[in-house]
Amino acid sequence: MQPNTSRHLHTHARAHAHVHAPFQEGNETLEKKYNDAMAPPTAISPVSDYAVPYTAGKTTKPAPERVVATKVDDLLGKWETFTFAPIRESQVSRAMTRRYFADLDTYAESDVVIVGAGSCGLSTAYVLAKTRPDLKIAIVEAGVAPGGGAWLGGQLFSAMVMRKPADVFLDEVGVPYEDEGDFVVVKHAALFTSTVMSRVLQFPNVKLFNATTVEDLITRKNADGTLRVAGVVTNWTLVSMHHDDQSCMDPNTINAPLVISTTGHDGPFGAFCVKRLVSMKQIEQLGGMRGLDMQAAEDAIVKGTREIVPGLIVGGMELSEVDGANRMGPTFGAMALSGVKAAEEALAIIDARKKENEL
Repeated sequence: MQPNTSRHLHTHARAHAHVHAPFQEGNETLEKKYNDAMAPPTAISPVSDYAVPYTAGKTTKPAPERVVATKVDDLLGKWETFTFAPIRESQVSRAMTRRYFADLDTYAESDVVIVGAGSCGLSTAYVLAKTRPDLKIAIVEAGVAPGGGAWLGGQLFSAMVMRKPADVFLDEVGVPYEDEGDFVVVKHAALFTSTVMSRVLQFPNVKLFNATTVEDLITRKNADGTLRVAGVVTNWTLVSMHHDDQSCMDPNTINAPLVISTTGHDGPFGAFCVKRLVSMKQIEQLGGMRGLDMQAAEDAIVKGTREIVPGLIVGGMELSEVDGANRMGPTFGAMALSGVKAAEEALAIIDARKKENEL
């Protein structure tokens, strides 16, 4: 039996006419919406042109007048009308991203890289940044929170002890303390660390890259065949922790004619730079940190702070792994003054190392 072709065509024509009828009747608005919907996607509109709330047919109460505050006291007693200034989520994202990537670009070529933002590294950064505001100083810290072991005293107690004459550094940065004769006591180690960190980060020539690990050293061969350190190889700390179970996670780099390593004694991230020097055969072996002796340890660490190989200064407890010095335990004067000496060593050689790095 043959199909009723004329009936089929008639039905199809009616359906076709029904779909396009509004266009045939001159409904230009609907036709425009149809064409817009079928058009390929275009670039996102400016912020002010999209996500406008639908308000037709609704009555809205006038927004309360926002509290204008120039000091904290202006807010007190006005919480009913309090509201934050308006913001879009994209503004927050762009504000963070733009600045971070600008810093990555700026500090890709640094003058000094400080590895480790504990008490020694922060003290180093403070003296360097204050003395030479022309230097670009990058601090690379593996932890999310800078400060290393200087947030608490010994055995998780609060107070921080510093033997004199380290009290002069506390005076310099403005940390109050109790004078006990031959030593001073800061009521909470966090007061020292937060104060020094605040002072350091206010310098416009300092950038802290925390949650970032130094995975390797950049080296250059001198004319006589010896190596000098010329920067650091970096990665997110969380990435560095997963190299064993993930692949293709290459690092980034920061070039610098001088690196100051203050990563602490041996540990997951501690003494990294000096351990790398051994594997690169730049030093024969590590001396290994000796047992605790406060009296001997602090003098040895401060006096031994120096440039270990060209382009790499080592300070703080990392130095004990090189020299076989004693550990000092919960007294922090040597950490602060080793940082001061590391900065002094850096200031004496930075210009010469910069010239070498230009070759």
